[in-house]
Amino acid sequence: MVEFRDTAIIDGAARITRDGYLVAEARVARANNIQDYLPHELDLPPKDNGGAYRIFRPEAEVFAKDAVASAAHRPITINHPKSDVTSGNWRELAVGDIGGDVMRDGDALRVPIKVMDAKGVEAIQSSHQEFSLGYSADLDMTPGKFGDAEYDGSMRNIRINHLAMVPSARGGSSLRIVDERPAHLRDHKETTMRIKIGDAEVDATNGEAVKVAVQALDAKLATLSTSNETLTKDLGDAKAKIATLETEKATLTQQLADATLTPEKLRDAAKSYADTQAKAKALGVAITDAMGEAEIRKAVVDAKMGDAAKDWTDAQIAASFAVLTKDAKVEQGAAPAPGISGSPVNLGDAATLMDQSWAKANDDLNAWRAA
Repeated sequence: MVEFRDTAIIDGAARITRDGYLVAEARVARANNIQDYLPHELDLPPKDNGGAYRIFRPEAEVFAKDAVASAAHRPITINHPKSDVTSGNWRELAVGDIGGDVMRDGDALRVPIKVMDAKGVEAIQSSHQEFSLGYSADLDMTPGKFGDAEYDGSMRNIRINHLAMVPSARGGSSLRIVDERPAHLRDHKETTMRIKIGDAEVDATNGEAVKVAVQALDAKLATLSTSNETLTKDLGDAKAKIATLETEKATLTQQLADATLTPEKLRDAAKSYADTQAKAKALGVAITDAMGEAEIRKAVVDAKMGDAAKDWTDAQIAASFAVLTKDAKVEQGAAPAPGISGSPVNLGDAATLMDQSWAKANDDLNAWRAA
């Protein structure tokens, strides 16, 4: 792991708030560029030609998830400290920090910076008007080319530690920042107009802050729009499922109604059972009152067909029973089926026989008149 000190590009002028803080935007950790480093900066031996090492910073490493996360909430220091800033020395070294809204901006990361310590703000306005990024990275000293440019090695696993205010940054005076307010206003409280954009309250005169707030609001609206589309689809799916369940309910209700026993169904069932029982008895097949119609039919077919019917289905047995009992002489006046209450059921010509008997009784009763 090697420590690096690179420039951070301040994007536009810095601003001093009415509380005396300095705020600005900076672009850090530029990608796909090759920079020269002296051997001692990289803890490497001198090159044969005595020159600097050319180190490439790949886009994939700069914008890696962990590298981007390491840029958020980093401390700002006056000059680079001799060692990394940690929780143990933060109170002694830090004069401000990098904000959490880290985003990609072209070939670099854009970060908000804020210097809150009075000594830091004074240093920026006088002697330390340039910025330099402090970070660590692993070196892969495999030479290569990026475009037409050659390099001696490349960075891996970039981790940002701090941002230092320095008298002279590696990139030169182009990185200088200054207080944007006129000198005669610096000792007076600043009057601002604050507006609320979404969840953020920002200074309406700070164009960059307004832009960031609007972008955040747009992102939130886009998320809400996506959520609304998802909920609409879920609602449609739920309505379709409800319609299916209602159809199933109606079908089951109809099936239940069809299965409900009525007096008519009981009468027809009794008649069918008695008829099946009578036909079996007519063929001389032994049955019991505990047997159902299907069992009676099977008993008849088994008795008449033997092993030929041992694997027959219910439908085949019913068909065979119908053929076997087609000409069966059913006993007239058979009793109602066991377990079925109510009036006797007339079977065959029982009604005709009753009429004939009634007529004969009348003839016998009036025989004396003829004599």
